Amino acid sequence: MSARVVLGISGASGAALGLSAARHLVDMGARVDLVISPAGERTLAAECGPGAADRLRAMAACVHSASDVGARIASGSAPLAGMIVAPCSMRTLAAVAHGLDDNLLTRAAGVQLKEQRRLILLAREAPLTLAHLRNMTAVTEMGATVMPPVPAWYLAPPSLEAATDQIAARAVDQLRLGGTPRATGWTGEG
Repeated sequence: MSARVVLGISGASGAALGLSAARHLVDMGARVDLVISPAGERTLAAECGPGAADRLRAMAACVHSASDVGARIASGSAPLAGMIVAPCSMRTLAAVAHGLDDNLLTRAAGVQLKEQRRLILLAREAPLTLAHLRNMTAVTEMGATVMPPVPAWYLAPPSLEAATDQIAARAVDQLRLGGTPRATGWTGEG
């Protein structure tokens, strides 16, 4: 049986991270439950083109409306391997940090925490305010992994797409689903 993973797309810049994460998950045989916030829809269209959300939906095993807080992924009884929010807006981060389960994306993230499953948040903002840092600390203390999408410069990525794919691959690897790591690792100097 393949792993089921929730992929949340919120309205932060970096929508290509969600597309890349979905590709990596599907390539490794995971089943993706997709939730896109209304702001995420807008950002996908602005940054990745008008058909980006449709391409993302086509990769998903199941697509859930962000307003459907009664979807199966809102329950701890759903057999899930974890969740990635890529990108994760500061609004979404704050809602998760404070238990504001006001839409399916934040509710599903809260469920991952209460069930002690992996929750990977590609938190996207710069510079960071003290509120952002405190929210990052709060979700980390609850068991989430905060992973700002910072390129692995030491790999000398040849393009923005390559850097994006590497970041998304590292997020997928953080789920620890088994198999060969998706991200390129540092090989050392000798």
